[in-house]
Amino acid sequence: MKPKSLVFALLLILGAAAASATDADAILGVWATDPEGGGGPAHVEISTNGDSYEGKIIWLGEPLYTADDEGESPGTPKADHNNPDPALRSRPIIGLVMLDGFVFDGKDTWHGGTIYDPNNGKTYKCKIRLTDDGKLKVRGFIGFSMLGRTEVWTRVPNGG
Repeated sequence: MKPKSLVFALLLILGAAAASATDADAILGVWATDPEGGGGPAHVEISTNGDSYEGKIIWLGEPLYTADDEGESPGTPKADHNNPDPALRSRPIIGLVMLDGFVFDGKDTWHGGTIYDPNNGKTYKCKIRLTDDGKLKVRGFIGFSMLGRTEVWTRVPNGG
């Protein structure tokens, strides 16, 4: 291979690697959950954690208990009461890591992670896909991806 061809090939490879790294970080930012998804409106900030991605709840449409919430003190922050670990049931929902351990597949999907649902205290396998129109399809499932539920999340302008 001629030296010019070798340099060109190396530049192509390095450029492709840089493009993949940029694409992997396309998931970063603040996302609004589907308000019809069962938990009410929330914002989740997706960030890196080492070589993987995680998402933390940073905003709730209704962050405090109301007089209508049976057994709760009105005006106190909502807590993770459904967690299977009694020691974690008093932790606040805001600040809770609900997405954990996602790895980018090199195309448009982050997989290998889990999603925690504070509404029922259960953790599910999960995959996340970035659609062509810039939305996230977040699919939680048990066992196989076919047995699950998908929510569509939208990016929050200016990070919420």
